[in-house]
Amino acid sequence: MPQGLKAIYRSGTFILQTACDLPEGVEVELLVESSSVIPPKIVDIGARENFLKLLVERMQQNPIPSNSPRLTRDMLYEDR
Repeated sequence: MPQGLKAIYRSGTFILQTACDLPEGVEVELLVESSSVIPPKIVDIGARENFLKLLVERMQQNPIPSNSPRLTRDMLYEDR
């Protein structure tokens, strides 16, 4: 059964703001609902479809090389 929890994301960790009665080690799925998520500015359906088509084409033209190094969480969040 879904259980709603509030948390703040800080330094790579979700810090719970509400009480939680989950067993230790349980796997959870997070849905992010944030006011800082900016909705797309393209409201015309045709324009949005065209934008997404062009985006996918550009991604396919510039694939990530298969021999690229895998980035770890520490590499992504290292202090600079």
